[in-house]
Amino acid sequence: MVERDMNIVARGPMPEISEDTAALHKSLQIADLHADTLMWKRKLLSDTRQGQLDLGRLEAGNVALQIFSSVTKTPKGQNYDANGADTDNITLLAVAQLQPVRTWNSLLQRSLWHAEKLRRAEDKAKGRLRIVRSGSDLARLLAERTRGAQVTGALLSIEGLQNLEGRAENLDTLYDAGFRMAGLTHFFDNELAGSMHGLDKGGLTPLGRDVVAAMERKGMIVDIAHASHTAVAETLAMATRPVVSSHGGVQATCKVNRNLTDEEIRGVARTGGIVGIGYWDGAVCDTSPAAIANAIAHVRDLVGIRHVGLGSDFDGAVTTRFDTSQLAAITQALVDRGFTEDEIRAVMGGNVLRLLAQGLEPKP
Repeated sequence: MVERDMNIVARGPMPEISEDTAALHKSLQIADLHADTLMWKRKLLSDTRQGQLDLGRLEAGNVALQIFSSVTKTPKGQNYDANGADTDNITLLAVAQLQPVRTWNSLLQRSLWHAEKLRRAEDKAKGRLRIVRSGSDLARLLAERTRGAQVTGALLSIEGLQNLEGRAENLDTLYDAGFRMAGLTHFFDNELAGSMHGLDKGGLTPLGRDVVAAMERKGMIVDIAHASHTAVAETLAMATRPVVSSHGGVQATCKVNRNLTDEEIRGVARTGGIVGIGYWDGAVCDTSPAAIANAIAHVRDLVGIRHVGLGSDFDGAVTTRFDTSQLAAITQALVDRGFTEDEIRAVMGGNVLRLLAQGLEPKP
């Protein structure tokens, strides 16, 4: 009942998909940097039409790779401006969903439970869903899809490294469970960094710097979504590998505090990274495919087509105009905006897949 009020598809005007665009869309290798589906008590393989994403709708949308985030803590009264770290909605959710008792009072165990849920879905999917843990896993997945196999990749991410519970060594535990991307913060300041929505909004802590360096060594992608402006600047300054902003928008087209400034976009691009554009009002100040295309066009025009991708935030307590089965609407919006076929291939997945192929490998 809680989820039905949070992950809403609010129908509105949508572009008409031309035959040429439909054919182009079917030929794409699509990748999405962020969805929160694992947070909810919903079977990923079941076509319940609840929320915005499940395996059937990923297949209908022609998604090659979906990145699934683990959300472990959110503050009561959550907002974009200022949140303390002293309250938590997810504890009640974990109890209400009858999750294992070990998850009720441990953020680390909540993420390990999300990883277990995804592994169980993979086991039951009979080859239709495959967890990606390495560049070679990704190459194998894409080769099989090119040969016509119906298989969708899944990669585990983390929304805020408060699930380390203040211990850097827990990063090894998360890596061993399959996590290959992580955001430093979520809606509150934590032991690693300030959040854009926290009280202090500070920079990286010594633990945060140590963890960023450890992630780069292991082949885990560093995600700056939700981080404070200071933490973003400090992370980009120390990065030696590509950094992503997995889901959000840009202030040039939607002046919301969590969206990236032009200087931050340039900083992500200097690392070789990618800005993932979301689909909800707080990201693009609308929910239309045209608004999404406008934000994508701004990043392209500012730093080049190689540095922009998709970051839906599906099932992240957001309202969107379409679900993942209807991603051809974004392809059509990009066509209508004048993007070339090569640019569309890059935005819809090529950029993310290229970054992951390189970034998932540990440093020599």
